Amino acid sequence: MPLHDVGYRGWTGRRRGPGHAVGVIMTTGIRLAWTSRWLRRALLFAWSPALFFAASFFAFEQAIDEGRLSSMREGARMGRNLDGVGMLGTVLAETLGRQSSSDAPKTEEEEISQTRRLVWSRLLLAFVRAPQAVLLAVVVGLVAPALISRDLRAKAWLVYFTRPVSRLEYILGKGLVLAVIIAGITMLPGLALWLIGVLVSPSVWVAVATWDLPLKVIASSLVLMVPTALLALAYSSLTAESRIASFAWFATWAACWIAHSSLTTADMMAAANDPAAQMDRETTGSLWGDVDAALGGVDRPPPQKVRWFARAAGLDSTIDPWAWISPYHSLGVMQGWIFGIERRPQAILPPLIALVTLSVVSIVILWRRVDAPARA
Repeated sequence: MPLHDVGYRGWTGRRRGPGHAVGVIMTTGIRLAWTSRWLRRALLFAWSPALFFAASFFAFEQAIDEGRLSSMREGARMGRNLDGVGMLGTVLAETLGRQSSSDAPKTEEEEISQTRRLVWSRLLLAFVRAPQAVLLAVVVGLVAPALISRDLRAKAWLVYFTRPVSRLEYILGKGLVLAVIIAGITMLPGLALWLIGVLVSPSVWVAVATWDLPLKVIASSLVLMVPTALLALAYSSLTAESRIASFAWFATWAACWIAHSSLTTADMMAAANDPAAQMDRETTGSLWGDVDAALGGVDRPPPQKVRWFARAAGLDSTIDPWAWISPYHSLGVMQGWIFGIERRPQAILPPLIALVTLSVVSIVILWRRVDAPARA
């Protein structure tokens, strides 16, 4: 009787392109993640802040259409009260559209164009930096912990790595799952906000004048994607229990936030007794004079209850020396740099180095852990 070799044989077929394996891993991960009702609700809720910012775009453009920038400022100085949406647009123009006093005199159209760019940039920056970054941390914490830990627990690596799938393709596939979800939280709503601003503007030529803002929205979303996705996948690869990976993810964000807040509060308390620091705070507070003038008030420092919005929109000109400790605040500084709000190297370099270091360490952990069971 003939004997047949029933052992392993060389594969003589033709392998598809490397993108095919990445696509299969990505689509499978998205399909499994979408079965969670909490994820669907979180993604739907992530679009809700866009309604408030869309109303801000409309109020600003309505104010320009009604009174023009110079008329609004002259009316604010004379104590004239603009009713309804016009008043809200005036506050936005005077708050978010502040320009340096050293700027050369400009025509009315040039001043309106420059103010529009500042207001739109700061509104988009505040949108991707304040509500969307927090929602991103929550949604990623719901999805990412199970992406690799579930494969380790179910021994799915026996299926993945007995096929012609490399570690790079596996990591890219899992990372694209998070990239698509993050894009649905930050990139798509941000692009929708820019489109709404163009639609409510008096002329479609505003799209040409602000053509680079969609690119900045995409770039700021990529800045959010890379470090957060790598860190979340690194935690997921370290354990077969998704609950442990989820706890590590949320604990990292919470602990870093608390550490940043504690150190910042300590600096503020130390500066409270420093006359020079007090003078700096009064100078910074004078930036809010235009808002108080528009509301008929007096010049005074910004209240603490709106300080978070001032920092998110890039209105707070003070350098955060402890931003590098917290991923949330580091990402905010880098997004401010992308939108052209923050240009000082001493404010940008520490968060940049911290995020690059975090990404490199996460990549090393991922590269060594994703196929560790197969090499054991």
